[in-house]
Amino acid sequence: MQFILIAYDAADSEAYQRRLRARPEHLEKVALLKRSGEFLLGGAILDENEKMIGSMIIYESPDKSALEESLKSEPYITQNVWEKIEIRPFRLAKIE
Repeated sequence: MQFILIAYDAADSEAYQRRLRARPEHLEKVALLKRSGEFLLGGAILDENEKMIGSMIIYESPDKSALEESLKSEPYITQNVWEKIEIRPFRLAKIE
């Protein structure tokens, strides 16, 4: 089952620096999920100045509870980067 995660960073003055500090660990986790087939695609949400302010990720997971369990070790969550997180079922269009 596929899920889309849309997460917005905290808005406090240290939020962007927390993101930058957590980013290498976040990308390592995403690389592991990519190799296992759990990460389908994703990237940073940008503001009008192209500054990262959030994330969009499409995951493949057996169910939402399995995804939520995996997210317990997500650096952007454990290091308080993301403030608002929405997870919804998703279906990637198969366009040929």
